[in-house]
Amino acid sequence: MQPVVRVSILRCAPDRFAEFRQMMEDSDPVLRPGIEALPGLLAYYAGADEATSSLSNVSLWATLAHAKQMDAFQPMPDLGKQFAGKGATFERPIMNYAPLWQLKGGGVPSPLVGEG
Repeated sequence: MQPVVRVSILRCAPDRFAEFRQMMEDSDPVLRPGIEALPGLLAYYAGADEATSSLSNVSLWATLAHAKQMDAFQPMPDLGKQFAGKGATFERPIMNYAPLWQLKGGGVPSPLVGEG
């Protein structure tokens, strides 16, 4: 079976970016336990890009069926409604990519912002 890269993107007005970024950071303790408990999860990243006023959730799953579990993970649409209620828009449909090729880094990873 081939892994799947799931990508969800939120966009907002530049003047609201800091607010949405904070909301995304605050969603960690709400979402993390449930997502970590889903079978097939290989990696998950929540990201922010101020230059494009966008936030993303990018995850790697063992199979498409595993990735699609997120469609039924109720805390995600519940939080999405809060974001949308404040003016965020979401790219739809959520994208589930079959990898065409991959690279694996061999170096020592640098700490992410806020770690260490």
